Parts: sequence; C-alpha cells; structure tokens
Amino acid sequence: MTENDQGYSSDSHKEALKGSSGLVRRLWIGLGTFFVVLGIIGIFLPLLPTTPFLLLAAACYARGSRRFYDWLLNNRWFGDYIRNYREKKGIPLKIKVLSISFLWVTIGYSTLFIIDIPLVRIILILIAIGVSIHIMRFRTLK
Repeated sequence: MTENDQGYSSDSHKEALKGSSGLVRRLWIGLGTFFVVLGIIGIFLPLLPTTPFLLLAAACYARGSRRFYDWLLNNRWFGDYIRNYREKKGIPLKIKVLSISFLWVTIGYSTLFIIDIPLVRIILILIAIGVSIHIMRFRTLK
C-alpha cells in the first residue's frame, strides 16, 4: 500500500471508489461542490469559515472522484488552505491580520449601523471574539 503526499493511501482510495455506485459517487461530488461554494463564500463573509468547508469538500471528493480531489488539493487558491491545515503548518501572518481585521470591520459595522437588537449585537460580538481567538491560536507561517 502506498501513501501519497496528501496522506491518503492510494490503494484504499481506489478501493473506496470501486465500491461506490455511480449515484453515490455523484452525490459525493455534488456535496463536495456544495462545500467548495460555501468555502468560496467564506473567503468574503467573515462568519463563514473557509477552511472547514474546503476540508469537507476534500473529504467528499476523496470518496467521489479522484480527479476532483486532486483538482482541489492542487488548486492555486484552495490547495494551500487544505494542505497547511492538514499538515498543521499554520496561517501566514498577513492572512491572520487580514482575516481578523475584515472580521472586526464587518461585525463592527453591522453592530453599530445595521443591527438594532441588543441581544443580536452581543451574539455577533461574541462570535467575533471566538473566531478571532480561533484564528490567533493557529501557528503563524513564516
């Protein structure tokens, strides 16, 4: 059994795909595509996390299509997210700063000018604090 650079055994991956019916494989591919779309949206909306959706997409594609899986891991925009997370390398400082800044600008604007309900404001601020802590806990890539 050989292990590829993504950490999956190529033999077990082939076996998983062989045992799947066409319908099941199409469902995995559809679900993976749905998670890729959510990951893309998460790049622009600070409350939607990008990396977890891309990790879910990779897991779905691994079960549905080797071609889609390889595309995602080698994609110039998404591949680094997945590889860095899986290899526990961390997040570049620039991305951390941009993510947290964009998060607070968006949440701050929403709580000050859009949301009138105090409880919703508090919830948004708590979410921003939680996401900020989560991002800061990742190792910083150099």
